[in-house]
Amino acid sequence: MKTKATKEAVKDASHLYEVERRAYHLQRPGFRISELQLSPTQQVPWHCHNNVSDTFYVLEGRLRLFLQNPKQEVQLAPGESYAVVAGRPHLVTNAGYTSMTILVLQGVGEYDYVPLV
Repeated sequence: MKTKATKEAVKDASHLYEVERRAYHLQRPGFRISELQLSPTQQVPWHCHNNVSDTFYVLEGRLRLFLQNPKQEVQLAPGESYAVVAGRPHLVTNAGYTSMTILVLQGVGEYDYVPLV
């Protein structure tokens, strides 16, 4: 039986939020690596993934993650990483005053994006 969240999942979320730059370094079945650059005012809104985990790796700037279940806030500097397991709601923000560039490793499994707002 599919949950409501599964029904609302999309395969491409790029139209749901703005970023300064988005590049895909690797896309193959079950795994992908994306590079995102966010301005100080941009964010990736609350969402989760049914099938994949997100691992964030900061290239430049500062990343702030807000998470639920349990509630948590994580801040990362360049060279640091953090993994969010499938099903855990999270919000990605820029914690600095300049652009932030991150790599997002997503897998293993079929990519989906479940907007929560």
